Amino acid sequence: MMASLHPLLVLSLLLLLSPLGTLADDGHPPSKPIVTLIHKDSSFYTIPVKDGAPLVLDLAGSLVWTTTCPPSHRRVPCKSSVCKVAHRSLPASCASSANGGQPGNSDDPNCACAAYPYNPTSGQCGSGDLTTVPLSANATDGKSPLFPVSFSTYVACAPDGLLTSLPSGAAGVAGLSRMPLSLPSQVAKRLKVAKEFALCLPGGGEPGAAIFGGGPFELPSFPPGIFDFADAIRKNPTRLLKNPKNGAYYFGVQGIAVNQVAVPVAAGALALDRRQGTGGVVFSTVTPYTTLRSDVYLALINAFDAATSGIARRKPIPPFQLCYESSAFSYTRVGPGVANIDLMLDGGGNWTLPGGISLVQVDGATLCFAFDMMSPEQSAAANAPAIIFGAYQMENNLMLFDLEKSTFGASGLLSGMRTGCYNFASMA
Repeated sequence: MMASLHPLLVLSLLLLLSPLGTLADDGHPPSKPIVTLIHKDSSFYTIPVKDGAPLVLDLAGSLVWTTTCPPSHRRVPCKSSVCKVAHRSLPASCASSANGGQPGNSDDPNCACAAYPYNPTSGQCGSGDLTTVPLSANATDGKSPLFPVSFSTYVACAPDGLLTSLPSGAAGVAGLSRMPLSLPSQVAKRLKVAKEFALCLPGGGEPGAAIFGGGPFELPSFPPGIFDFADAIRKNPTRLLKNPKNGAYYFGVQGIAVNQVAVPVAAGALALDRRQGTGGVVFSTVTPYTTLRSDVYLALINAFDAATSGIARRKPIPPFQLCYESSAFSYTRVGPGVANIDLMLDGGGNWTLPGGISLVQVDGATLCFAFDMMSPEQSAAANAPAIIFGAYQMENNLMLFDLEKSTFGASGLLSGMRTGCYNFASMA
């Protein structure tokens, strides 16, 4: 009966019922993946796992943090092993925070662990207690919701001022990195499920979904039938690269092509320098559009400009530098018919970006090249990558990250299979 209800209502009911549902910390974890809705708010993506209060998704975030810690919350001792874990790979702005990022006064037997939550959009770092709070979601079999699950999670308490630049109503950030206190790592440990998660970022008014713990993801698709998207993605994984300077997700790109013609970038321009922690291509859910270092961006936009020279232009609309008459395009299930962009991956494969990923509709008459150029300050920042693969380019794809195997995979635009992220939301 519940499965026939609207998914938003289902999630609300499950969150309300979760204290009476299956508890993951009672010694008998359900060992089922969990799923929650993803909502798009402005340029951010949020999940309602903390008492229904939205947490912003940050693929590079090392912690879960919130401004809604209870006044009488439990304080983690500063000498505990989890406190030491909480201080790994602090962002540069956090390393210079109060106490220098140290766990606390080791001479005080009652000292509490100080954690350093980080706002990925403003670059601000706060400080607050490390504590545990219950988070709630819904178990799934990959096809439909099963039962509510509540599980204890380490979070950093943060001051209200750290919410600056985040969407109104957001209560904090859910870090999704490979670090031990990220949400995927904690879910895997608490619920005894696979150390794997999937994101289907929505592009419009309908919600998407986040699935933690593996499983099949079965949906109706075209041609007619039930299709297991997870199985298809796992058959062709791409290796993730590790940057020792942070816990973000990098992948190797040898070059870029437009309309099957190589873009002229210097040899090694896209490589990750593991020793310095610079360069490479990194995923980001808090960067709205894929953003490239100036040398790479200029080569790419010039190649795309040349490949689309016969298409009527419109005046650029910032931040975009190349825009077109939207009426000049024919349309397919994967967006405007335009020259494809191919990322030539390590290992010999290509990741093809069709018009629905390379172009964005900015008003009723205008489509723009959906890539941005890094500022000089961004390029000069510590650990600056060559390319930040932004959220728009991940929208309406099922993105699967396997932390154990250090691989990822993408479904391709779901509209090409006549489905979408809104269908994954029905699992929640």
